Amino acid sequence: MKAPASEQRKLLDLQAADNRVTQLLHTLRTLPQEARLAELQRDSAAARSEFAGVNGELEDAQAEIARVEGDIATVAAREKRDLERMQASSSTKDVQGLEHELASLKVRRSNLEDIELEVMERVEEIELRLSAITARRDDIATEERLLAAQRDEAKARATTQLEVAQSERSAIAAGIDPELLGLYDRQRQRYGIGAALLQRGISLGTNVTLTGSDLARIRDADPDEVLLDPEGTCILVRTEESGL
Repeated sequence: MKAPASEQRKLLDLQAADNRVTQLLHTLRTLPQEARLAELQRDSAAARSEFAGVNGELEDAQAEIARVEGDIATVAAREKRDLERMQASSSTKDVQGLEHELASLKVRRSNLEDIELEVMERVEEIELRLSAITARRDDIATEERLLAAQRDEAKARATTQLEVAQSERSAIAAGIDPELLGLYDRQRQRYGIGAALLQRGISLGTNVTLTGSDLARIRDADPDEVLLDPEGTCILVRTEESGL
């Protein structure tokens, strides 16, 4: 294939534009905030799950307090009834029976109050745990919001730069002969690079110093001859920097 040397040199601009597009696409795929946001999402899910479990403990403890308080209220009502009956009774036997029952009720109420105090202490401990989980969950949410805003800003900036780079790439490609452009695109799709400069005897496509025979072959080629790197990976563009 033949193409004017000036046309071949445009491939270097095209390759630079493609490199820029590739770099920006990579930037969009690997925004640094994404990894941390994924961690925070896992932490947030874990915190929500932990909160639900501990909140269930709190509800159970509060229900237990309600039951105990109900039992205490029942005992207190029986104590009040027995005291009233005892005060109204003239039977020594009935009074003795009521006194015995009142003594039992007193023990029962004391035990229930001890249970209530124990459960109330457990409620306090659970509430402290819930408070710590809530604070951690809020901290996670705050960091998520900040990172998401940073990510969105970086994404918008890179997207704008990508659109500009793609537009510049299209403009450069439009000025290149279709046959030469086709060869360039095929090489780039196959090897990741379409064209590279021959600089002081080194192919910048492979960063390999060409042999004397390779350089001799290139010197003998016409300026408009389209040459491939000796490895066949890309179009080798010759300029005054090539050292020929």
